[in-house]
Amino acid sequence: MTLNEPPPPRPDWGPLPPERLPRPTYCPAGMALGAALVFWGIITSWIILFVGFGLFTAMLGGWIAEICHERKQY
Repeated sequence: MTLNEPPPPRPDWGPLPPERLPRPTYCPAGMALGAALVFWGIITSWIILFVGFGLFTAMLGGWIAEICHERKQY
């Protein structure tokens, strides 16, 4: 066996099943921005606090909906 040659397959091993990857989403980044706005709003203004809380809540709901949609496809 040379260095570039793959090792021989084991008789009890089989091929792996195809793996489905989740769709990309902006929800984690939106949640991070919402959390940053919440903490910034605590320091500065209640308007920024509520905007951050709303963004965080909306992105959390979108991410949960995306996960539920992915689970229904399997």
